Amino acid sequence: MEVLSLFRVIEVHKVLPYIHINFTRRVAAGAAAVALTAGALLAPAEAAAQVNAEQVLTIGRNVLSMEDYLLAIQYFNLAIKSKPYLADAYFLRGLAKLSLDDYEGAVADCTLALERNKYKSEAYKVRGFALMNLNKDSLAVEDYRRGLDYNPTDKYFLYYKGVAEIELKRYEAADSTLVTLLRLHPRFDDAIVARGRLNVLRGDTVRAIEDFDRALKVSKSQLNAYLMKADIAASRGEWKEALDVMDEAIRLRPEEADFYVNRAYLRYNNEDFFGAMSDYNYALQLNPQNIAAIFNRALLRTEVKELENAEQDFSTVLQMEPDNFHALYNRGLVRLELGHSREALADFREISRRYPKFHPAYYAMAECYRQSGNLQEMADNIKKGDRLVSDYVANPSRNPLDRPTIAPGKTNNRNGAPETDEEFMARFNQLVTSSEVKEQQLSFNDRIKGRVQDRNINVEPEPAYALSFIAPDVTLRNSANYFRDLENLNQRRYIDRKIYLRPGMAPLADEDRINEAFRLEGEFDSAITSAGESARPIDYLARGLARTMLRDYNGAIDDITRAIENTDDFAAALFARSCAYYARATSPRSDSDHESLSTTDIDLHMAMADLDALLKINPRMVYAWFNKGLIYYRLTDYTSAMQCFSEALKIDPDFGEAYYNRGLAGLQQGNRQQAFADLSKAGELGVLPSYNLLKRMK
Repeated sequence: MEVLSLFRVIEVHKVLPYIHINFTRRVAAGAAAVALTAGALLAPAEAAAQVNAEQVLTIGRNVLSMEDYLLAIQYFNLAIKSKPYLADAYFLRGLAKLSLDDYEGAVADCTLALERNKYKSEAYKVRGFALMNLNKDSLAVEDYRRGLDYNPTDKYFLYYKGVAEIELKRYEAADSTLVTLLRLHPRFDDAIVARGRLNVLRGDTVRAIEDFDRALKVSKSQLNAYLMKADIAASRGEWKEALDVMDEAIRLRPEEADFYVNRAYLRYNNEDFFGAMSDYNYALQLNPQNIAAIFNRALLRTEVKELENAEQDFSTVLQMEPDNFHALYNRGLVRLELGHSREALADFREISRRYPKFHPAYYAMAECYRQSGNLQEMADNIKKGDRLVSDYVANPSRNPLDRPTIAPGKTNNRNGAPETDEEFMARFNQLVTSSEVKEQQLSFNDRIKGRVQDRNINVEPEPAYALSFIAPDVTLRNSANYFRDLENLNQRRYIDRKIYLRPGMAPLADEDRINEAFRLEGEFDSAITSAGESARPIDYLARGLARTMLRDYNGAIDDITRAIENTDDFAAALFARSCAYYARATSPRSDSDHESLSTTDIDLHMAMADLDALLKINPRMVYAWFNKGLIYYRLTDYTSAMQCFSEALKIDPDFGEAYYNRGLAGLQQGNRQQAFADLSKAGELGVLPSYNLLKRMK
């Protein structure tokens, strides 16, 4: 852990590159579904001939837009096996790998894409960003230059080029790049902040603050601007000003534990010890493994004489980082002050063993021996410390002292002079702050109305029930997820697989599960192909369920529709198709999907129509009422949603998820009393988020 006099701010380039991709969201009605055989992943030569690479690529784009990167990569693999000359397949796979922090893989795939199509300029952008994360900024600059040859006004090529030049300390080149960028895009707030950072590195903090203020006029949510302003104010000792700015950063990112560590540092320097301690405690609630928060709290507890608690915190740090010299030294000092001379001596001996020329350790051991009455050892250790210091004074270059964790030539003051021993020890014992905060895009959740929105609580309803070949996870809710028509279907053993009713879409969290889903689709595809015109409705339903698992909702809907056309009262198929429509409606949409709002509403109403048809066949199908309530919730018709959840609860009074979702709908309408009762009952029935929400609401 590095000891810092200031806290670090987020690096401005730690954001994913903006890539404009035309994610095709819909396949034309009646289009043939993608044919994937059981051997598609295992026998490339034979399977490739049966794969429609363009349609596989389309599905892969859709899955990528849903941020299901592992599954997207599998689709791109299939496209590459079928048509290895497709540049888009390599590029999109590289983009997926970049999103998974596989920077080497992203570089390799973008290189393959550019070998097939040198005009694929976005590949230069992705490869350049990956190279920056591999600390290969010079190569990244070259990629951005090539990209600018094709798109000379692209603001992201210019932005990342400027940031890379800053990292390379090519300040004049970076300034020229950013000047061009801001002339073309004067309201690009990230670029304004980048220029501010450049000015900080040049030592011109006045211009830097002007840039940060300008960026905040463009966007009040420009997080980097707040963090850098706080850093500048702290470096000047303007603790109150830094604190005010840091408060704004926390308002934007209240879930970031490191921000509270940094604010605690500011509060400490503003002599608000109680506030600093509160921030450390809250940071550890958010992230119990935050070593900086534990270490700082230990130092603060030492200062306010909570010595036993301080010792415990230092011990916790050492459990997590056994080589943390700072924690070991400070624990020894705390133990010494507590009178635990034997334990303190063990700490200082370990330090002197690792760093035999760290003279403060010998003076500390001398004090341990004094407390235990061993005056001879006390005198010997004082002599050792004195000899190290005198040898250093006589010839510093020949007799250097150990300064653990401090890099050679490190200076502490702004004029560049070597720090004195007093400065070194002061800095050594100084509060550490967050050493790195990774940038990430702000997550977005629809916030519900009323007091919930006021408290900034992100809430999502319990998910819709769906059919799947993957069994549901074991939960606290005692329910068999019984669906009469599905049970009858399974008992007749039309297919050699059991279909389950489960809450939510089954996650394809690993490659084995992804491969299994592809294998199932291929298995049922082979059955349909072999049967030809006499293919059974159950086979179409089964292939549709496999495609739903693979997030190929278009193909799934086509298949299940074929099953329904051949059997009028196929209740399980009606439920499955409604789930596919609902999943397609609630999947993330890409920025380029201009029809997303209208298509979402259409899909939700199609899902509703299937559930209504199912309820005519089986009016007591509790999960149909539950899913119907969710659809109304998504359509913001909360009154109808509550009615549907109430119908579900008439059939199953122990349906905890229905209580939870009805409680959320009640909160949307401002009906706090009923909502609290529903949430309380949901928690009682095993829906754990209920208790968390109730606590925050009250």
